[in-house]
Amino acid sequence: MGLLKTIFFIVLFYYAFKFVAKLFAPFLLNKVASTMQQKAAEQFGKQQAKSTVKEGETIIDKAPRKEAQSKKNVGEYIDFEEID
Repeated sequence: MGLLKTIFFIVLFYYAFKFVAKLFAPFLLNKVASTMQQKAAEQFGKQQAKSTVKEGETIIDKAPRKEAQSKKNVGEYIDFEEID
């Protein structure tokens, strides 16, 4: 008798869970979608606020250090010629 009772409760909980999931799934998906949309809008707003550069303008954030260029040994320059 205990086995049949256990199987009955398992089936009962399964169908109850399916019923509750059908009721609350649209609400939960709508909530998740709106949250993701808000986060995407915030990130887009942050990117737009940082961009104060006009279109077509070139900006160099960091100039190379002069001492690093003078110490660099680049070697000998060889000019290659094309042979036909």
